[in-house]
Amino acid sequence: MQLIDPNHPAYRRLWVRIAIVAVCFGWATVEIIGGDPFWAVISAGAGAYAYYMLFWSFNPQPEVAEPAAVPDADDDEEPAVPAADKPSKDGQVD
Repeated sequence: MQLIDPNHPAYRRLWVRIAIVAVCFGWATVEIIGGDPFWAVISAGAGAYAYYMLFWSFNPQPEVAEPAAVPDADDDEEPAVPAADKPSKDGQVD
């Protein structure tokens, strides 16, 4: 079971990955100072797991481009042409 999906687009930025790990280890420090070792170990474990997933085994996949929309073949409308490129009545382009 994977708790952190390293291929999620939210983790592409380095500062986001650093912030997640720093908050986990920072909270572990707060719990140690507060005298609660149980929650300190839990927070440090979350930080270690986040570090492993977001830095050690992080291998971002390239983004897949969306295919361009293909117009319908039965579309009877003419494509938009700028007014400067439209031929005049005598067939000349202005």
